[in-house]
Amino acid sequence: MAEDGLRIGGLSSGLAVALNGEHRKESSQKTRVVSYCDDFGDQSVERTIEYIFDLPYKTINLLTCPVDTSVIRSIIKNNFLKCHEELNTVVRCEDGVSCVSDGCASQVVTIEESSICGDIRIVKAPLLLESHAMFSSARANACVWKGKWMYEVTLETSGIQQLGWATLSCPFTDHKGVGDADDSYAYDGKRVTKWNKEAEPYGQSWVVGDVIGCCIDFDHDEISFYRNGVSLGVAFEGIRKMVPGLGYYPAISLSQGERCELNFGGRPFRYPVEGFIPIQAPPSTNHLVTQLLRCFSRLLAMQYMERADVNSVEKLRRLKRFVPLEELSRSVSHGICEELFSAFVADVRSAEYIGWGPFLSFIMGVFRGHPPHDYESLDRALDVVLHFQGSRLIFGHIINALSSRCKTATLVLTECPYSGSYPYLALACHMLRRAELMILWWKLPEFDFLFEGFLSQKSPNKQDLQRLMPSVWWPGSCEDISYESSMTLTVTALSESISKIEEKHRDLCRLVIQFTPPTTPPQWPGSVFRTFLQNLLFKNRGSDRNVPPPGVSSNSVLVSLFTVILHFLSEGSPKGGICGWMKGSGNGGPDVGFLHRGGLQSFPIALFLKNDPHRVDISRLGGSYSHLGKSHPVNFDQEAEVIRWEEGCMDDEETRTTHLSRQKPCCCSSQDLDFARSSKDPIRYTAKGSRGHCSSIPERTAQVAAECSAGSLNDEIADKPSTSDQSETEFGYRTMQQVRIVPRESNLSSATLNEEELLDAMLLLYHLGLAPNFKQASSFMSHQSQSIALLEETDKQIRERATGEQLKRLKEARTLYREEVMDCVRHCAWYRISLFSRWKQRGMYATCAWIVQLLLVLSKVDSVFIYIPEFYLESLVDCFHVLRKSDPPFVPNAIFIKEGLASFVTFVATHFNDPRISSAELRDLLLQSISVLVQYKEFLVAFESNESATQRMPRALLSAFDNRSWIPVTNILLRLCKGSGFGSSKHGESSSTSVAFQKLLREACIQDEELFSAFLNRLFNTLSWAMTEFSVSIREMQEKYKVMEFHQRKCSVIFDLSCNLARVLEFCTHEIPQAFLSGTETNLLRLIELIVFILNHLTSVADPEFLDLTLRRPGQSPEKVNRGMILAPLAGIILNLLDASMRTDCRQQDDIVSVFANMDCLDTVLCGFQYLLEYNWAGSVRGDASLSKLRQLEEFSSLLLCQTESQDVKRIGCEGETDGDDSMCCICYAREADAQFVPCSHVSCFGCISRHLLNCQRCFFCNATVTEVVRDNPRTAQV
Repeated sequence: MAEDGLRIGGLSSGLAVALNGEHRKESSQKTRVVSYCDDFGDQSVERTIEYIFDLPYKTINLLTCPVDTSVIRSIIKNNFLKCHEELNTVVRCEDGVSCVSDGCASQVVTIEESSICGDIRIVKAPLLLESHAMFSSARANACVWKGKWMYEVTLETSGIQQLGWATLSCPFTDHKGVGDADDSYAYDGKRVTKWNKEAEPYGQSWVVGDVIGCCIDFDHDEISFYRNGVSLGVAFEGIRKMVPGLGYYPAISLSQGERCELNFGGRPFRYPVEGFIPIQAPPSTNHLVTQLLRCFSRLLAMQYMERADVNSVEKLRRLKRFVPLEELSRSVSHGICEELFSAFVADVRSAEYIGWGPFLSFIMGVFRGHPPHDYESLDRALDVVLHFQGSRLIFGHIINALSSRCKTATLVLTECPYSGSYPYLALACHMLRRAELMILWWKLPEFDFLFEGFLSQKSPNKQDLQRLMPSVWWPGSCEDISYESSMTLTVTALSESISKIEEKHRDLCRLVIQFTPPTTPPQWPGSVFRTFLQNLLFKNRGSDRNVPPPGVSSNSVLVSLFTVILHFLSEGSPKGGICGWMKGSGNGGPDVGFLHRGGLQSFPIALFLKNDPHRVDISRLGGSYSHLGKSHPVNFDQEAEVIRWEEGCMDDEETRTTHLSRQKPCCCSSQDLDFARSSKDPIRYTAKGSRGHCSSIPERTAQVAAECSAGSLNDEIADKPSTSDQSETEFGYRTMQQVRIVPRESNLSSATLNEEELLDAMLLLYHLGLAPNFKQASSFMSHQSQSIALLEETDKQIRERATGEQLKRLKEARTLYREEVMDCVRHCAWYRISLFSRWKQRGMYATCAWIVQLLLVLSKVDSVFIYIPEFYLESLVDCFHVLRKSDPPFVPNAIFIKEGLASFVTFVATHFNDPRISSAELRDLLLQSISVLVQYKEFLVAFESNESATQRMPRALLSAFDNRSWIPVTNILLRLCKGSGFGSSKHGESSSTSVAFQKLLREACIQDEELFSAFLNRLFNTLSWAMTEFSVSIREMQEKYKVMEFHQRKCSVIFDLSCNLARVLEFCTHEIPQAFLSGTETNLLRLIELIVFILNHLTSVADPEFLDLTLRRPGQSPEKVNRGMILAPLAGIILNLLDASMRTDCRQQDDIVSVFANMDCLDTVLCGFQYLLEYNWAGSVRGDASLSKLRQLEEFSSLLLCQTESQDVKRIGCEGETDGDDSMCCICYAREADAQFVPCSHVSCFGCISRHLLNCQRCFFCNATVTEVVRDNPRTAQV
């Protein structure tokens, strides 16, 4: 037949091909299926090849031989290169640039080693640099003096770096670098400044992953900088002209630990700037490779269209007997690749540039960044390319490029949900499913570094958030109502993007866990992931320091890895646990997550006891590992043991909540699901949640230990002298019946990756990566609440009484507050999107419940408990409070502890003064947690119903009141005792008071007189110290005639602490008055002296208005903070003593009036009482009961005045009789010296000696150690 004679090389001349329009050019014209079968003279094979290689029509003559690879290569050489003559010529303007290496001309731009000052090291070739000195500088080996040039810097850290240009005359020293000399210009995004001898504001703050373009324009004598391709504006104008060979060098200066990657042109620019060219020229093969890959793309597109329109193609085949495109595509694709790799052989150095540029673009184009991804076309391309030996080098660079793109990818709202690093992660996951590519990646020396790059996720700065969230709304705002729905849609889109990225992170980690490396002996699946995890944690062990060491990972890497592990442990895995998960998902169906399984729990003790080099330098509860190894050596048999317990075994039976009980924990209960539905609007909680949960003590902001994440005031105020000890040795009340330590069943569990090991790593990742983020989120939420309050107050003032100049100032202030609110709302929304998704809250809650049970169980085994890493406890406490304050809330406060975390109350109540916990900071952390929780009624009920808390807390709190922990202990006692004091303020006092704990505290004080005496002594000392500090600070500000912010803050904090201490002292006089009236006269005398001391400090202030001003911080009203806060407890103390003195059981007590009257400073006493009575109590106290008690004070003041007058008369009559009386105490000159120290025999009154010995055991005359005190009467006091 005639048709059979027209076949060319086995291919039909009637091949259906995808062609463009008339000229078949690539630009913007849609392809269509065209058949050339109507005219058999037009051979479609030739026309198809012409289309693939973008050749003019009928360039290729009739082919008379089979179309194989050699034919295709011949067409490329004879036709393709002739039609694209520009591929054979490379135009490069070398005028204006000079590159020298070792005194010789060079084509590779790198760092000039001789220019390095400090310690700059190449972390990863070719140009990833890190500073290991306090300040290091270096410049490149190339300079420019004419034209328009640029280079890029990718930030691996976001600290102090000065990036720019410098001449040879710019000196580099330990303190001066780029930008610190005349012909030296730099940009620093950490400080948002530009440098040219002096610093000026410029640009935007930068973040990890930013790509900074450094551009110099000699046509206009300007230097400018770009952040992620967006111009920051001209930074410097009128730069000095230079001569050939003596131009401006790319130069950088880095502070310690800072890391960045330079690109002078050795790779394609991430964000090229039009008109500016790289300092290093691209390889000569770049254009050829780019065009050949475009030809390959057209071939794959034809195949894709054939598959997409399969019905039409099949119809044509049936009519005209077409041969499939596959027979032609194999020859064409192999011919293209042979030409590509022959070009690489000619220029090996071009492989990096080609891999990062044309090849990556080709693969991304074939794959398609947005779904639906073209997996089939990608697989076809990979099959062809991997057939060639040189492909391994190219794919090594492609994997590097994909990892780098994940670091630098930014979220784009219009591309959501497939934005950010998603396209690169999706491509990497698909490629790495091929065993040869996974092995190739694993064998790369930078495997860990690249893995971290894939797990990186770029965080937005202020300007990025403005771009992502253009419309901002918050409850109560005056913004356009449409902004609410707009922001809701924005938050939803961004949440979906983050979810997609996290899903790909999990896919990638699953691939690594499933990977079995080709080693001898063979390794178990999961070994590669375990090694990566260990190395990552080891190198980041110091990242929580104020100045992290060099080499630490990006915070986003730690967060991403934490999220991956949390999802596996919480959300479940295929049946079969970790082994099933490593085999992949899909057949078994979802199983219950490790954290939610309940029932019998177990944990390998070896994780704590083993001498693992990756963990030995981690601090343990009992101290350092090396110290514990000497004092409590590990029994090797213990390392092979597993501790097992039944879930909930450490809880009270009546309140026990487990995953197997009818009432399940919050993380698995229907209550959680119902509450999640009611909280599904992510915007509604923007302000409400912040104001209700972030300001932990809205009534009294001076409660310095209000949030356990905040630092103690001990950082600002020096410790005062005090004495205390810890005699508690038992820390639990649960039996060990449900806890067992058994040998490990086999060595298989130690060889494979298991859930307990992942949980251990996850806690450390939380401590290093998540905790700082949550702290920052809490700061933004708190600042948002304050800014909204200021904005609302300003709006109120504008509406009410603002006029003229005042109105102008208020409007300016309103603009500023509004911008602050919008910035905080955006940041809070971002943190909710990235950190507070519902499943993460659920997993974190389950983690808290699991870990606190583990800690309680191990607290029964001293030899193991002391080896527990400190980060277990730190992560537990931080995670607990993050969930408690989460916005939107995870569950209502009423069930937050009750249904799942009752064990947390047990642990903090029984271990805040556990001597086995060597770190005072950790014990403070537990105390601060109690301080936070007891201020809320719902949480206070949990403490009252907890058996361990009621048994241990009262005595433990009294013994813990020392020079370090007195602030949180005071806050706790104040919460428990509130409501029992005189004139409880009607402006913001919490309703959280506990009658049950007040009774327990009273019983503890009465039953243990020695403990109460020591506590009372420390309370007297502390309150005296606090008022002295307050008085000194007031005097300093009065002398300077102005209120300094720091001094005012210090005054307000100390005043608030003094008020709290006075309230605690008032409680003691109310509940245990006999300790002052019927006991040793020292207590009563010290109490009265302290009252007079405080009143004297208050009355001695010359300007009462100045005093009121110093008591309040900015934003606090006079109604909430005033002098009545300290006067009320003083009045309450006097009234308590008077009431007690009227009872029959205290008839023999010291006369209160006489003690006051016998004070040396009678005028001061009377002046203080007058000050107390004249205060405006009606505006400060609540109810008529307190006001009626003021009449008692008036009667007491009258009696005091009368007794004082009668004593004056007696004193006048006895003036001559007391002269020269040597029997009086030389310390107080008020009583007879009736006691002497042994062995030094110095004498004084027994009252002065007793008070002195409370704090010091040495004679106050000769400093000799006192062994005994002997009184004149037969009674003696043994020291």
